[in-house]
Amino acid sequence: MTGEQLISFARGAPSLDIIDIEGLKAAAARAFDTDPVGATAYGTAYGYQPLREWIATKHGVDPDQVLVTNGSLQADAFLFGHLVGPGDDVVVERPTYDRTLLNLRNAGAKVHQVTLQADGLDTDELRKLLESGVRPRLAHVIPNFQNPAGVTLSLDKRRALLDLAREYGFCVFEDDPYVDIRFRGEPLPSLLALDAGAGSVVHASSFTKTVCPGLRVGYLIGPRDLIAAIAKKATDTYISAGMVAQAIVYQFCVSGDIERSIATVRGALAERARVLAEELRARIPGVRFTEPDGGYFLWVELPENVDATQVAARAQERGVAVVKGSDFVLEGGRHALRLAYSAVGVDQIREGVRRLAEAVATITA
Repeated sequence: MTGEQLISFARGAPSLDIIDIEGLKAAAARAFDTDPVGATAYGTAYGYQPLREWIATKHGVDPDQVLVTNGSLQADAFLFGHLVGPGDDVVVERPTYDRTLLNLRNAGAKVHQVTLQADGLDTDELRKLLESGVRPRLAHVIPNFQNPAGVTLSLDKRRALLDLAREYGFCVFEDDPYVDIRFRGEPLPSLLALDAGAGSVVHASSFTKTVCPGLRVGYLIGPRDLIAAIAKKATDTYISAGMVAQAIVYQFCVSGDIERSIATVRGALAERARVLAEELRARIPGVRFTEPDGGYFLWVELPENVDATQVAARAQERGVAVVKGSDFVLEGGRHALRLAYSAVGVDQIREGVRRLAEAVATITA
């Protein structure tokens, strides 16, 4: 690496300038002032009750269907641990979040990746997989501004996926931490809402992307018996979740600060995504991508003669961090990169793409 400042497109986290520090400080003070016992005592493994009720109201479910977790990744781990065992078939998107692949493979699952198109999971390909005899325990999807691809599952495909789940008897795991960070287009109904209480969907989300990562508060919504079983495992694991963090998040939400925070994050990321797309088109010949309507990520397909592993190494030498596409697939991804634009300002994006283009040029020259 040169002496230049590192510009990182590697991690999907909001930069400090778009986190509402003052709002969080005020929420923390209110949490201790209004409910010192609830914030400081042991609670239940279900989580802080006022926050569970707020989440339940937001999603139109009963609080008994809500479990608050240590970020949405723990929600994933709990559900995978409950439903998936060695040799079980599981469907995920191709590409998908690298931690999802890691956790499922550690569980011994037989993972089937189904192609991700510009409008989300290829449900025709999924049907063919099911017709071939594969019977998944669950299908994991990130429906909005997917990590790593940035694409959104269309309404028609949401309905088609639910139809397949009911026909073949598998659980749809809707992993949806980016849903509120939409900066273009109209919001779509969640799979949870479309399922209308039929029990085919388990939903997870997080406050990491809308409040801040350091609070580590996510949640899981599902049928009561499933949530109760997972809560029992959570109790056996840590007795009680982190009440202080959850009480702060609750105060941040109930005060309306979360809406202002979302608006700030949404506005900043809209500009960053636009500038990133413009710079990539201008500086890297032959690059292909679907410009996201929200979220944190853009998936870049480089020309066939450009190896992403080489690009990542040469970009690192120039002070730019990226993640190679092969991290998000079981095989392939040799010509792809994931770029996270959430933690970099506009000037850094322009400079970062300039350096990235230099790295690509050393390979294509």
